Amino acid sequence: MKIAVLKERAPGETRVAATPETVKKFIALGADMAVEKGAGEHAAIPDDAYAEAGAALGEASEVVSGANIVLGIQAPDPGLLSGAKDGALVAALFDPFQKSDLVEAYAKAGYEALSMEFMPRITRAQSMDVLSSQSNLAGYKAVLTAADTYGRAFPMMMTAAGTVQAARVFIMGVGVAGLQAIATAKRLGAQVSATDVRSATKEQIESLGAKAIFVEDVEGIEGEGSGGYATEMSDEYKAAQAKLVSEHIAKQDIVITTALIPGRAAPVLITDEQIASMKPGSVIYDLAVAQGGNVEGSVPDDLVERHGVKVIGYANTPAHLAADASALFARNHFNFLSAFWDQEAGKPELDEEIGDAIRLTKGGEVVSERLKA
Repeated sequence: MKIAVLKERAPGETRVAATPETVKKFIALGADMAVEKGAGEHAAIPDDAYAEAGAALGEASEVVSGANIVLGIQAPDPGLLSGAKDGALVAALFDPFQKSDLVEAYAKAGYEALSMEFMPRITRAQSMDVLSSQSNLAGYKAVLTAADTYGRAFPMMMTAAGTVQAARVFIMGVGVAGLQAIATAKRLGAQVSATDVRSATKEQIESLGAKAIFVEDVEGIEGEGSGGYATEMSDEYKAAQAKLVSEHIAKQDIVITTALIPGRAAPVLITDEQIASMKPGSVIYDLAVAQGGNVEGSVPDDLVERHGVKVIGYANTPAHLAADASALFARNHFNFLSAFWDQEAGKPELDEEIGDAIRLTKGGEVVSERLKA
């Protein structure tokens, strides 16, 4: 059983799908590991470290030749996989709703595409969940980047020359990224508040010491979709939320937006009118900028100044913490494959619950029910 790891080729992608730690673990299972030269350079992992862990190093064509499994961060172009075994498993991020042509290309090439972002939100799959591991780092990095851009102190400081007031930070969307953003902003000494369309998150917000900002008296709207994700809200809720946010956001120094709906463009949470209500020098970090953005006028990897407010957002926030993001992603890959590893067969045998959830293509066809819906 040969497992191949290629160097990432997507623009701005600094992560790598395996680390020396996971290379050793896969070899202990009985796999042969092959890593493309330079695959870990942006994540501070030299080729020597992979070699010492037991991986064979080579050019891309050598690495994929005869591979049964290919691990990636962003799914590689199928053309790079020429020479891999027929029906080889490819586990990576496919962005299947936006990249249907790539999924079709995998089906045509005969590979079994496993979309790691489709990992079900169930207890036994938590250690395999790349969206959670990467979102956790993204929430942390968003606060640090916003703090650096803000240009003022976060904590309250009492000095002989006077008092510096604590920054007011508002987190919109309290999933994994939002919760980490709350915790990070609190550690930096900010006065933190947060909101979400899911009423169940109120207790989580308050447990981290932040103030919960929620729409009241709008009955029958919980905002909880399958797998813990938010769903699209009613017009009544949107109107109530917009009023509440408009009143609250005008008082904030930093706003972090994190809202995503799987398979759809990110919902707009902050309009140009609301930006105009904020104080000059305030900062908004849009974590959803690559999916269309939660903030009107936000641009991936660019700082946009509107009405004296700086609007920023990286297209790939976890890639700005390459070493840690790679370590967590690589462990997700290992936890996933090792959970199904058949020692006698010397390969993973995926079960229906998880295998069917993440499998996009098999036997030359697109088989994912989510893509057929």
